[in-house]
Formats: sequence, C-alpha cells, structure tokens
Amino acid sequence: MNQKDIEKKAKAYALKNALAYDGKAQVGSVISSLFHEGLEKKDIGKYSKIINEIVSKVNKLSKEEQEKEFEKLKEETSERKSREGLEELPNVKKSGVIMRFAPSPSGALHIGHAITASLSWDYVMKYGGRFYVRIEDTNSENIYTPAYKLIEEDAKWLFDNKAKIITQSERMKLYYKYALKLIKKGWAYVCTCSSDDFREKYANNKKDCPCRNLAPKENEIRWNKMLNPEKNKKDSFNEGDAVLRFKTSDEDHGMAHPNPAMRDFPLARINLMKHPLQKNKYRVWPLMNLAVTVDDIEMKMTHIIRAKEHRDNAKRQEMIYKALDKKEEFPWTGFLGRIHLKDMKLSSTVITKGIKEKKYSGWDDKKLLTVASLKKQGYTPKAFWKLAEHIGLSENDKTLSKKEFFELLDTFNKK
Repeated sequence: MNQKDIEKKAKAYALKNALAYDGKAQVGSVISSLFHEGLEKKDIGKYSKIINEIVSKVNKLSKEEQEKEFEKLKEETSERKSREGLEELPNVKKSGVIMRFAPSPSGALHIGHAITASLSWDYVMKYGGRFYVRIEDTNSENIYTPAYKLIEEDAKWLFDNKAKIITQSERMKLYYKYALKLIKKGWAYVCTCSSDDFREKYANNKKDCPCRNLAPKENEIRWNKMLNPEKNKKDSFNEGDAVLRFKTSDEDHGMAHPNPAMRDFPLARINLMKHPLQKNKYRVWPLMNLAVTVDDIEMKMTHIIRAKEHRDNAKRQEMIYKALDKKEEFPWTGFLGRIHLKDMKLSSTVITKGIKEKKYSGWDDKKLLTVASLKKQGYTPKAFWKLAEHIGLSENDKTLSKKEFFELLDTFNKK
C-alpha cells in the first residue's frame, strides 16, 4: 500500500468506526482494519502520525458530516473485507478440540504468554472441547518456586476458571513407563558417549556411536542403572555419564538424517539438582521432547499452536509418535510467527530478578507487563482473547511498539 491508499482507507475506516461508536473513532480499530488491508506492521511508525491526524479530523465532524463523507468512501471498506472471527482449523471432530498452553515456572505469566495462549483458548471456545495449562517443570535449573501458584492464579483468571492445570513433575512415573517402552521396542538407547564426542565424532560426521546398536536388553540394564545407582559408585552412572537417546529410524536415514537436529536426539538425563516439588525423589529427568510427547498422547491432544521456532521439536515429537505406533494420532500443528513487542521487557527471569532486587513491588507492579499487573489495571480476559483473535494464526513475524500494542488492547478492552 502506498501513502495515498493508506490515507484513503484510513479515512474510510475511521468514518465507519466513528459511526459505529457514537461519533468517536478509535485509532486502534483503524490500524486493525488497515492490517487486514495489507498494511505491514513494520510500517506503522512511518504512518502512525498520518493515521492519528485522520482519526482526529474525523472525530471533529458532526454525525451528519461523517455519514456524508462515509457514503463517498464506503467502497474502500468493502473491496477487501477484514477477517471476521477465527480461521477454521482442519480435522475438527464433533466432540471439539483438545489444546494446551505449556509455560515453564520461571515466573508469572506476561502479555506474550497471554496472547499466545489465548489463541488456543479461542479455538477451544469456538469448537468446544478441553484446554490444558501444563506447567513444564522437569528442568529444576530454571524454576522460580512461587511461579507455580502465580501461573495457576493467572490461568484461572485468563481462562475463565475452565482450564485444567497439570504439573509435569507429578507425572514422572508415566515418562519412565514410555521411556522403557521405547527401549524395549528398540527406539531408544542409553548412550555413554560424552556430549562433545557424540556431536563432533558421530552426529556431525553422520556416523553411529558405539552405543547405538546395543541390544534392547542391554539398554534396559543401562536404563535401570541410570534410575537406580549402584552401591559401588564405580559401577554407577552419575550426572553427565549417560543419556537416553531416541534412535532415528532407518526410514529417516538414521544418523545421516539431512537435519542434524533429528539425529538421535536426547530424551532423558541424570540431574541431581534438588527439585522444588519433588526434592531428591528422582534422579533421571525427561527432556522436553519426551515429556511433551507423552503428555500430548495421554491427554489426547488434537490441535497444537506453537511458536515457529519449535518446528524441529514438532518433527522430533512426530517421530516418537510413529515409534509408538501412534502416527495417526499425531495432532495437527499450527505455527505462530514471533510477536516482537518493542520497548517491552517480557523475560520472566529478568522480571523475577527485578522483584528480588526490589525494583518492583511485586508481579502486579504497574510498571510490569504481566497478566497480574494488567488485571489490576482493569483489563479483562476478553480483551486478550479478542486481541489474539485479531492477530490470528499466522507464521509472519509481527512487530508492535508499546503504544501500538496498547492502542489495540485498549480498543478490545473497551469493546
């Protein structure tokens, strides 16, 4: 779109919006409409002043003048209609969809979480079904203990108290069960090569490591040795001594898979760090791809929306589904582009550090962009649901400034 087109369409949508809302158009609504007309978010800064001036001029007109002007420009709003509602998902059954949001307990939820999670929630509301909030806490090195309660409180508010909340560390025996199943079927093996050796000598050179072709029975013995340390420490596996790996299939070219990330990726490791909930009850912890796959199978996940940087993880998880003879059950997966919010610090780890250092009064401090803070400031869950619907299911990266973001959020909050 060139500047002339933007000015014309901005005026048309400003007039339309003003007539719908007592003569006062909202900048956020006009920008939203222009996005669907082809305006790139990266160009907002370039045209924001012009759009604001147009909205201001329209709002100074009487209702009669607005009607008269809109009559001249209404065709500009009908040439390309804005998307109404959510894009349809494929393979939806009469029983609806089962979807999930999976935060790690490194802090409370922030607006980035809220937007991404709300899109999946929108689809569950659209089709019916079940929605899980799954706290992924199998890496004890990245856990902020108060986050368990914070996430639960935020999720209950954001998802209308209807999400089922699951904590992964309470499901350890289930992960062990599936790990053993993969070992017995020949789809997983315990590797004692150092991580550097495995990467440099074998994975990078597309060669099998010495552990790869051990018999399932030997791998079962090694697995039990990982789980239960021997009384004689010399015969035990300690941290870094062994890792459970998925055995990439011959059909997928094994260690010669064209994507190095698919070559016998790890499934579980020994981690002796004390866990906030489980303490020292377990010494072997599942890595993300094992825990996520097991949970998605057990929860009968039908559709997943995830960030596009998780494409490789989605492929790994599909490989595990196939190994478990559940290829037909693999959920449909949609990918989201990165939503880059300029001038806004969203790292839970950074915020946690700031709270500990007394830079903020708490997770609901007005300076923070957390769900707790925005809730306290008067925003409603529906504002996030509508914003997620507006952004939609797209793999295109989006950039919004703080001002642009809040113009949109304010618009939906008022509606």
